[in-house]
Amino acid sequence: MNILLVYPKFPETFWGFQYILKFLFKKANLPPLGLLTVAALLPRGWNLRLVDLNVRELDDADLAWANWVMISGMVIQKDSALEIIRRGKAKGKKIIAGGPLFADAEQAPEFAAIDHLILGEAEITWPLFLADFKQIRTRRVYDSDLRPDLRLTPTPRWDLVNLNHYQTIPVQFSRGCPFDCEFCNIKKLNGLIPRTKTPTQFLAELQSLYDAGWRQTVFVVDDNFIGNKSKVKELLRAMINWQKERRYPFKFITEASLNLADDEELMDLMAEANFYKVFLGLETPNQESLAECGKKNNTNKDMAAAVRRIHQHGLQVMGGFIVGFDSDQPDIFRRQFQFIQNAGVVIAMAGLLTAMKGTPLYDRLLKEGRLLEESNGDNADTQLNFRSKMDRDKLIDGYIRLVQKIYSLENYYDRVNAFLEDYRPLTKGGRLPWINLVIFLKTLVLIGLFSPARRYYWPLLIRTVLTNPKALNEAIELTIMERHLRKMAIKLA
Repeated sequence: MNILLVYPKFPETFWGFQYILKFLFKKANLPPLGLLTVAALLPRGWNLRLVDLNVRELDDADLAWANWVMISGMVIQKDSALEIIRRGKAKGKKIIAGGPLFADAEQAPEFAAIDHLILGEAEITWPLFLADFKQIRTRRVYDSDLRPDLRLTPTPRWDLVNLNHYQTIPVQFSRGCPFDCEFCNIKKLNGLIPRTKTPTQFLAELQSLYDAGWRQTVFVVDDNFIGNKSKVKELLRAMINWQKERRYPFKFITEASLNLADDEELMDLMAEANFYKVFLGLETPNQESLAECGKKNNTNKDMAAAVRRIHQHGLQVMGGFIVGFDSDQPDIFRRQFQFIQNAGVVIAMAGLLTAMKGTPLYDRLLKEGRLLEESNGDNADTQLNFRSKMDRDKLIDGYIRLVQKIYSLENYYDRVNAFLEDYRPLTKGGRLPWINLVIFLKTLVLIGLFSPARRYYWPLLIRTVLTNPKALNEAIELTIMERHLRKMAIKLA
């Protein structure tokens, strides 16, 4: 069997970082962890080929080679996925699909051409499909509400991609999050009780990346890395030893919740294991909106102070923010901006509230008759797929102005300086020195001489060297990130 695994193309998005990939000598931000894991579940005797459309085009020769075309992706990749399906069927190929994009595809006319939908978590549903395939009795839909034991999850097939094409490599330790936010679909996808791999299993995956030659950033893509703190602390202690023995080959990024700031031991362990960035869903400074969406973990606390505590422990906070809650008043845009600036959250992803299928928010708005259309999966644009309590035009205009204000050069660099005042970097090792040097020299020329940011770049560089030299790598990285974020803000207009 010749199996062609195809990952659809991402449109330009906040998290795609398309505008800086060439600057960093990369073709895409992340490889498709889901497809690489599914590939490891397939029979070893089958021939596999993976085409990531974010790296290269899908050739007719790829389709001619394949018996099956397998697709996985997220909602935002829908247009590209439909084109893959069209091309595959035109060549007479069997199409198999799974992942969040296809969660409700069984009744969707646009996905009628798909031969088999393998839904739910792959460790459960793929063995069911493969067993039926052996008996020549397959059905169209395979789904299950069962939650697999992640100790059964195989190591991803890194050999199917060129790791050097990517800026960051994703791995996973747990699935599930104990917090049930109204706008989030994690409860439906992975449940409220975090399930974890064993430390030995996770370290084996890191070792497989190490053996493949990777020496750069690793993204632990858990729904909430600290959802089970005792398990995470056990893992971190093992990671610290593993990193020390190999002279810290990896720097880590992950996603967590704000209660990270309440646990000194946990922050110290993460920094010692070489975590240097963490994405937090901060959402809003409006207490009424936090209560409305069930974000209990963020209520009744000084979120800006919590962010600064995390910075002081050597972890840079990237923040998610939302406007458009029913409780939001017209002053929310000013309040969001002030909070983001005061907290020093440099990478601030501000988005419009969106009602995704599979979320309590979607169900509530459907019941209230307020849904207008299905979400396109990108909340960092001007699509509003429900009737908002705030005037629609005022909400969209306020959102656009907020993003453009956040990513104006002056405000962006003000946040970089505020962040560096608190930040105490602890990371070790990292990118190969020659790559660091080449990228740094590119910033000196392209940003320091030819960019509109040059008037902010040089004072930042000099100040960092004089007052916080250990943070120079982070400062340079943030000057590069600004190029992408400012273009995304301009694109909203």
